[in-house]
Amino acid sequence: MAPTTLTSQAPLPKRRRIGVLTSGGDAPGMNGAVRAVVRMAIHSDCEAYAVYEGYEGLVNGGDMIKQLHWEDVRGWLSQGGTLIGSARCLSFRERPGRLRAAKNMIMRGIDALVVCGGDGSLTGADVFRSEWPGLLEELVKTGELTPEQVEPYTVLNIVGLVGSIDNDMSGTDATIGCYSSLTRICNAVDDVFDTAFSHQRGFVIEVMGRHCGWLALMAAIATGADWLFIPEMPPKDGWEDDMCDNITKNRGERGKRRTIVIIAEGAHDEQLNKITSDKVKDILTDRLGLDTRTTILGHTQRGGSACAYDRWLSTLQGVEAVRAVLDMTPESPSPVITIRENKIMRTPLMDAVKETQDVAAHIKKRDFIGAMELRDPEFKEYHYAYKNTATPDHPKLALPEGKRMRIAIVHVGAPAGGMNQASRAAVAYCLTRGHTPIAIHNGFPGLIRHHADKPVGSVREVKWVETDAWVNEGGSDIGTNRGLPSEDYETTAQCFEANKFDALFVVGGFEAFTAVSQLRQAREKYEAFKIPMVVLPATISNNVPGTEYSLGSDTCLNALIDFCDCIRQSASSSRRRVFVIETQGGKSGYIATTAGLAVGAVAVYIPEEGIDIKMLARDIDFLRDNFARDKGANRAGKIIMRNESASSTYTTQFIADMIKEEAKGRFESRAAVPGHFQQGGKPSPMDRIRALRMAIKCLMHLETYAGKTKDEIASDEMSATVIGIKGSQVLFSVMGGEAGLEKNETDWARRRPKAEFWLQLQDTVNILSGRASAKDTWSCYEDDDKVYARSHAPSPSYV
Repeated sequence: MAPTTLTSQAPLPKRRRIGVLTSGGDAPGMNGAVRAVVRMAIHSDCEAYAVYEGYEGLVNGGDMIKQLHWEDVRGWLSQGGTLIGSARCLSFRERPGRLRAAKNMIMRGIDALVVCGGDGSLTGADVFRSEWPGLLEELVKTGELTPEQVEPYTVLNIVGLVGSIDNDMSGTDATIGCYSSLTRICNAVDDVFDTAFSHQRGFVIEVMGRHCGWLALMAAIATGADWLFIPEMPPKDGWEDDMCDNITKNRGERGKRRTIVIIAEGAHDEQLNKITSDKVKDILTDRLGLDTRTTILGHTQRGGSACAYDRWLSTLQGVEAVRAVLDMTPESPSPVITIRENKIMRTPLMDAVKETQDVAAHIKKRDFIGAMELRDPEFKEYHYAYKNTATPDHPKLALPEGKRMRIAIVHVGAPAGGMNQASRAAVAYCLTRGHTPIAIHNGFPGLIRHHADKPVGSVREVKWVETDAWVNEGGSDIGTNRGLPSEDYETTAQCFEANKFDALFVVGGFEAFTAVSQLRQAREKYEAFKIPMVVLPATISNNVPGTEYSLGSDTCLNALIDFCDCIRQSASSSRRRVFVIETQGGKSGYIATTAGLAVGAVAVYIPEEGIDIKMLARDIDFLRDNFARDKGANRAGKIIMRNESASSTYTTQFIADMIKEEAKGRFESRAAVPGHFQQGGKPSPMDRIRALRMAIKCLMHLETYAGKTKDEIASDEMSATVIGIKGSQVLFSVMGGEAGLEKNETDWARRRPKAEFWLQLQDTVNILSGRASAKDTWSCYEDDDKVYARSHAPSPSYV
């Protein structure tokens, strides 16, 4: 069987020269975007040019515009800030400056520009594009360029990427850098917790955000802040009394020893009078006699390497930006690459900019409702969720007695970041609405043990003050267990009846999905199971049908990239070393693939594709060629990710040994197994805030069944559901029935969804590592009289 090269018959895309610049402020993840643009451009048979120091480099030209090659962006994913520099350029705001910029681009042959920055930078880019024909005409008229020089560049294509820690761009759920900044804030507040608790102090934490309160709102949710100030929704007149009453109640009646107030730097009251952190501190000190300190986090929020989500986001958006460049026509409006829930999208750039600027205009006019309406639905949902769970006393929100329910909360499966936060949100919402939250300790086995002759307190009502401490705790405070109801249906049903459960909120992974599936199917025999049930997926494996995101998966990825960054440092210091890192994930390769994307892995081995000897031989040849060309000059440490179930034969150690043997001393290899380190410590901010949002949606769904009969509930397919993110939506998916998850979307044998959205990311990993080109040479081979071929073309779109 001899490998042969498969020549593509498809026409090559037009060879382009694509420039990339970062402008305005810096944000973690910008380097990942530049890296992705450069490598995707080269993969697409284009040339990539970096414009150093933002628009200033475009105006000045010369050495500030440089061609970047594949190896030039190695290691950029883990670097903070922007390695090509960023500067605010006054000259580019004037036409003479843009005229010089146009000439520099023509002289370099650059006909497309990817701009990563805020709304001001992106607006400037679109103005540049609209003026482009006139600029070229003037350059020819003044004799600075000839018609022949200008003729190939009559159209300038602009694509925007939003790099901003404030997350203030409309039309997108997240901007590059915002979750990294949120991580810095949460880490700082978590550290403050200990001091605040020990001394019963209050802390006023000021975070960035001029016209946008996203960072403040998300930090308040993720840290369980007692009070919040954001510019879009200022406090009502008399807020000083309301804040003091709330904090007094939390500390006095509920026993809290710490007080946290989060304030955005752009906070103001309804009359647009600025509210400062010092003013809030003085109020708490003077009125409550509270020992209060102020912490202004400042530019520490911008520093450090990007978190997993920002590496993932910047990489996919950079790849999509190059695709957008190649797809654009002279009539196409300039796009900005955005994300809605879990879907990468293209949005008309100036539409997004206008909506963003309209928010500030509405705030200036004191039209705060209008400002909130212009924010994304996700922002408004989070704000609603925070207001309704920050304290349990909202008389207007309490339901009448006949609508109140006894809602059981249980964790099923392995621990995952976000479990505690989901339960905390559920308890707070229950108390706000008048429901009774009941915690089942240690899963279904704990429930059954409680029903024995000598109960061990495994089922009990939960109080608000107990759950407040769960705000930043990892694992599962009420305990979790892999046991299923099918182990003892009879006793489980008796427990449901004895405790008078009206609804069941299940947080967990594939076992949680299985448990609710079993309870749903057992309804015909057991009346006790005819109650509404909902699963909130929480597992580091992200393998629950009905969702593209599970609580805990982001925490796992952040723990894993921290591990990999340390490993890569060792590998790079040794210059010529490969590390094969084993990831968890069961029979789903999600964690391995996404982590591979975030750390720039050379290859990722997953159960969905398996491992064979030809694949290993090809990858060893690829590594050998890389090290031969590198000659030890460019810190050439490399990482291979291997899912724990990718192959029973080709183990992590076996692959490392095989690479070492075949390297023949030219380079080294090591195996590394982070194991349960991947479950992480404290949950990531994303897992914390999404736990709140998803849990409240689940509780709102459950309470729609209040007052219904058991038969009415059992006949409703929506009474047993899974909440999840699918593409650009958050929705509930039916478990049973002809169209349900159990029948149509579940691979029960492999414990994962039948269709896994992230499989497309494997192509991106291979493209950005250069492995895709190596695969092409092995994609056609002969075996006896048959010819086999496998397509490795990159997917045209991402979810």
